[in-house]
Order: sequence, then structure tokens, then C-alpha cells
Amino acid sequence: GYTADNIVKEEQRLQFMKEYIRRLRLEYDDENEFISSLFSEISLIKNTSVNLAHYYSSCCGQDVFRNIFEAYENFLHQNRFIDFDDMLVFCYELLKERKDILAMWQQKFQYILIDEFQDINKVQYEIVRMLAGKGDHLFIVGDDDQSIYRFRGARPEIMLNFTRDYPGAETVLLDVNYRCSGNILKTAMNVINCNKKRFRKKLTTPNDVGMPVTCKVFDNPREEAVCVAAALKKRLEKGEKLENTAILLRTNQEAESLI
Repeated sequence: GYTADNIVKEEQRLQFMKEYIRRLRLEYDDENEFISSLFSEISLIKNTSVNLAHYYSSCCGQDVFRNIFEAYENFLHQNRFIDFDDMLVFCYELLKERKDILAMWQQKFQYILIDEFQDINKVQYEIVRMLAGKGDHLFIVGDDDQSIYRFRGARPEIMLNFTRDYPGAETVLLDVNYRCSGNILKTAMNVINCNKKRFRKKLTTPNDVGMPVTCKVFDNPREEAVCVAAALKKRLEKGEKLENTAILLRTNQEAESLI
């Protein structure tokens, strides 16, 4: 049996990974980004039951990745650690093998609500389906247009196919956006409408139209950073304060050229 003490701490697995990849003398631009990518791919494999022999890593060579994956698993086993992915897989296996334990947990919950359903992965969904039994007390909330974690094993098609798995499910569409200005919402919808595998929806907002959205394309990060810096300088020269300006980036690495 395991207790909470067996759950590996983030700093413990980070420490192991840092030491191990340094020992391998690998080349990478940013150590933290590289480690983050490795853990994402390790998580993907555990959550989707992908065969390691047939998996091609996007952050390093196949043999190197397999070496790192196996070393990480050995590190966990030798220390009697489990990570969050193991918790899911072990839970799935336990509920599948032990019908008595499954029945106990099914009786414990009258209703099950799941938020951010677009981020669910295969193992999580199988666990939910077992716990829900017939599924007539299952309530899910999500936005398929916000699914951005496929690289970590999230499967938005699970949400798209939900009514096929549960034909009796009622669908309620929340189509009013209270967060964005009219222009931002319109531009976002123009982008997301290019995606054909999604629930078609028309969103509206009671908010003002707001400032127009400008889209620019750059050849390289430096060119982009120079443009942003010039725009900020122009605002300063006009006497505006920069405290009410935000720059949003997809990853930390993208901030380097700007800094």
C-alpha cells in the first residue's frame, strides 16, 4: 500500500532529472524548458499506454528518450515513489480488477461533476466511466475551443464524442462571453472557426466593441521584440504609464529576446 508520503515531490523529480541529463551531456537551449518537455512526454506515455518502443520524442533522440524514461521509472521504483500519472494508472487498474472496491466508490457518490472536461485524458475518462456506472448522474463542463494540452495527453475528442457514449445526455450551450471586448471575441472566433473538429457555436458579448485587434507576422523573435519595444517607447513618449500594459507569452522562453 501507498500513503501520501510515497507521492514524489516536484523538487525531488526535478533534482533527479537535472542530475541525470547533465550526466548524459545533452545539448539544449534552456534546461528548464527541456525538462518540462521531457516530463510532458513521460506523462503522455503513461496516460495513453503508448508503447515506448514505438514512441518518437520531439525533444531528443528515440534512444536517449527511452534511456531517460527508464531511468526516471527506476528512480521512482527504487525509492517507492509514485507520481501523479502512476496514481491515475494504479487507480484505473484497481477499479478494473476489484469490482467490490468499484461498487463501494460508485455508491459513495450520488453525483459527479467534472470541470475543464476538454483537458481529460484517456485514463481519466475510463476511471470516470467506471465510477459513473450508467452515467445518468454525470455532469461535465468544458470548452473544446480551449483544449491546448494534447501534448500532455488531453483528448478533446472525448468531449466531442460524449453524447455518443451517453446518448441521453442533455447539452446546455453557454454562448455569452462576459470577459472580452467585441473586437477581441470576433477576432478569436475568426481564428477558431478554422478548426473543423469542434462544436459549432456563435458567441456574443454585452461588452463594448473596444480597440481593434492588430495582427502582425514576424520573420524572427528579434524582429518581434524590437516591434514590441518600439510600441512601448511610443506609449511612454505620449506620457502613458506602462503599468496598464500586459505582454502575454505562450512560454517563458519567448520572453528572452524581449528582455
